[in-house]
Amino acid sequence: MIRRINNKPLGELLLDRGIISQAQMEKGLEVQKEKGGLIGEILVGLGFVKEEDIAQALTAQYGFPYLPLGNYDVDAEITGIIPGRVARQYLLIPIEKIGNNLTLAMSNPLNIQAIEDVELLSGCRVQTFVSTSSDIKMAIEKYYKDKE
Repeated sequence: MIRRINNKPLGELLLDRGIISQAQMEKGLEVQKEKGGLIGEILVGLGFVKEEDIAQALTAQYGFPYLPLGNYDVDAEITGIIPGRVARQYLLIPIEKIGNNLTLAMSNPLNIQAIEDVELLSGCRVQTFVSTSSDIKMAIEKYYKDKE
């Protein structure tokens, strides 16, 4: 189901691209060891990378297309397919539905549980795009604020 293109861990990809230094990577791993969490989110939290850097690295690592949501308009009917609580829980937003295929933008397209839950709720086959957490949170606020 997950089509890994590059076997390098996310941190190594960021190092290879010159986005972070070895010292920044080591600090991120230290924080991850202490507190847990995803290395990408930790590096963003430490101010070492931007969310877009992580989204684009995930694109390179797994082959998920990157979709910046800033200028993207979602049909209100599409957001009716996924309840707001599910969108917030998994940090995803439905983008479009063609036939039995539902396209989602997710900050973590590797979250198999989220994909399975959405497939169960929607009765559709899910295709995923990567987007930043901030873009998805803004889209959820925009498209779900009047629905709950």
